[in-house]
Amino acid sequence: MAPILKRRIFTIVQYLFFLGIGILLLWLSFRKLDMQEVLNDIQKANYVWLIFALIFAIASHIVRALRWNLLINSLNYKTKLSTTFYAVMIGYLANTAVPRMGEFVRCGVLSKKEKIPFNTLFGTVISERIFDLITLGVLIFLVIIFQIDTLSEFLNQFFGQAASDFFSNVQSILIFTLAGILSVVVFIMVVRKLKAQIKGMPFFQKIQGFLLGFMDGIKTIMKLKQKWLFLLYTFIIWLFYAIMVYMPVLMLEETSHLTFIDGLTILAIGSLGIVAPVPGGIGAYHFIVKAILHELFNIGANAAGSFAAITHAGQTILNVVVGSLSYFYIGLIAKKERPLNE
Repeated sequence: MAPILKRRIFTIVQYLFFLGIGILLLWLSFRKLDMQEVLNDIQKANYVWLIFALIFAIASHIVRALRWNLLINSLNYKTKLSTTFYAVMIGYLANTAVPRMGEFVRCGVLSKKEKIPFNTLFGTVISERIFDLITLGVLIFLVIIFQIDTLSEFLNQFFGQAASDFFSNVQSILIFTLAGILSVVVFIMVVRKLKAQIKGMPFFQKIQGFLLGFMDGIKTIMKLKQKWLFLLYTFIIWLFYAIMVYMPVLMLEETSHLTFIDGLTILAIGSLGIVAPVPGGIGAYHFIVKAILHELFNIGANAAGSFAAITHAGQTILNVVVGSLSYFYIGLIAKKERPLNE
């Protein structure tokens, strides 16, 4: 069998496997719910709040395009905000169908449209994603600090009193965080010491590639002349994300009492469902968000399932509609425009 055919078969099998996991998680999320109650919640929801949330979602994507332009322009390439925004939305459209494909697609679209080397664009995207990963880590840490009492009760219920006591104060959390950082440092030192013996192993090459990409991404951001503007854009993106998650909380009576900090918790932990390797976060997002609302905030299971279904559907529809319109514009209308980097 030809190597190319093998890779294609493996890709298809991998995609079907993760799609199957997503469908399984979706089934697990809704199997014990009263679907009539879920449908009633969906019909009674105040969708004005969802519309506001989607407006903030689009605004966050525009700011993401501005931030991406900042990185691209620092490498002496010219880009228009409109073209970069269209590329970003086409990327989200691709992610809805195939996990992680969006980063390649948006780079390919912008590379073809503005005549910028693909590898150069992909390097800037890695820099973006690394910083977003750091931001998400900080957000999760802050959520743990803000929600110590709630998380303590949750841990006590599922993991016993010992786990609850350990995570019941800031000092314990700081010790745990520092221990984690120290473990990473020790791991890196051991890997460097044994580099000669393990450098041929596939897992080592993957780890090394990730770490090198991580460092390159950090260096790219540190070399920016407008690094404070980059940080400001990052803050605005995640602020809009937080508002985007909190506003739908107000559309259901059962969730309307939740606070903005509770919304941050849904954003921080729910993001893990979006980045899971399942198409469009289907199943994984529903499972995690429903668990957060039901287990952490004592929201009824039916209402929690309704919230997860509505918010995921709203975001998916936004990505499909705006992404498709962006693809149409780039492919048919903007095709006649002359690239800025010719």
